[in-house]
Amino acid sequence: MPFDHLAARLKQRRQQHLYRQRRTTQGPQGAELVVDGRALLNFCSNDYLGLANHPEVVAAFKRGADDYGVGSGAAHLICGHSTAHHALEDELAEFTGRQRALLFSTGFMANLGIVTALLDKNDAVFEDRLNHASLLDAGLASGARFKRYAHGDVAALEKHLTDSDAENKLVLTDGVFSMDGDVAPLAKLATCCAHQNAWLMVDDAHGFGVLGPQGRGSVAAAGLDAQQVPVYMATLGKGAGVFGAFVAGSETLIEYLINEARSYVYTTAMPPALAAALRASLRLIHSEQWRRDKVMALAARFRAGAGQLGFQLLPSDSPIQALILGDEARAIAASEKLLAQGILVSAIRPPTVPKGTARLRITFSAEHSEQQVDQLLSALEKI
Repeated sequence: MPFDHLAARLKQRRQQHLYRQRRTTQGPQGAELVVDGRALLNFCSNDYLGLANHPEVVAAFKRGADDYGVGSGAAHLICGHSTAHHALEDELAEFTGRQRALLFSTGFMANLGIVTALLDKNDAVFEDRLNHASLLDAGLASGARFKRYAHGDVAALEKHLTDSDAENKLVLTDGVFSMDGDVAPLAKLATCCAHQNAWLMVDDAHGFGVLGPQGRGSVAAAGLDAQQVPVYMATLGKGAGVFGAFVAGSETLIEYLINEARSYVYTTAMPPALAAALRASLRLIHSEQWRRDKVMALAARFRAGAGQLGFQLLPSDSPIQALILGDEARAIAASEKLLAQGILVSAIRPPTVPKGTARLRITFSAEHSEQQVDQLLSALEKI
């Protein structure tokens, strides 16, 4: 029968505690979330600033739908590029200190389009071992010579760069690593790239809006400029609370990507109403520092409490806190025991994380309260 081999692989996944299943939510994202008809305390969302259901963002989306309808109708290069898209790109460029910005529909599409447009078989790409899957897949898809360096190990990267005779060298790193929560050594990476005549591209999906002055991201927090990090990419569905992604850089870079990035050229533009919502979100990111202060204070409260209980967390200066359990079955059991207490925390297992490092990935939002953090700590103590 067709797909019998796929059924066998799924069975093996179940046996290895690696099977993945979706949950169905009702209502908006928030600190509390209705999942499969049950109200739960939510500690696994990437809505770090609590903007996904912010009334100003929702109102901007509704006005955008009134002004532009619900679909963009075509790709940006045909007739799908609206004034809302263009205004958002201009504002993102100014916010990140770059000449231009370019919208993509998703972070995965952005990384795939950027990297495959910039590199070919004569070039080389160098990636942190814990980079997001989209960066790894983009590097492999580019056809460039592909090297991974040990997580955060700038000396290892420098050796790889020294040994390479590629025409162009591109270093790819997450700004904030999505499963560990730590921040890349961006200043050291930038210095290394400058010495080795390499470009540095940062995927700031989990840093944009959350880190740096006015939420300008991990690159700004590291004090780096557009010359030191010529390719800056971030997503808009996490700290920004909406949807999409962008890349910011020089006029030449953006014009080149408009012409050569296949995942930009050959896909329908995001609905303009989303761009309108994102413009409202960007204003809130810029003006409401208390959101960043609060989410980081909650993460610090959790770290202190977890330490008192004897839990060992990975080092992290972000809203992402990883509690390593090692064994896949143990991570699933812990997640299910928390669920029984009304708390939603995802068990993260290979291949998303390296084998032997299955974990609870706990994330915080500005929507959470101190009491809710304490409730999570109490639940963890019980299990």
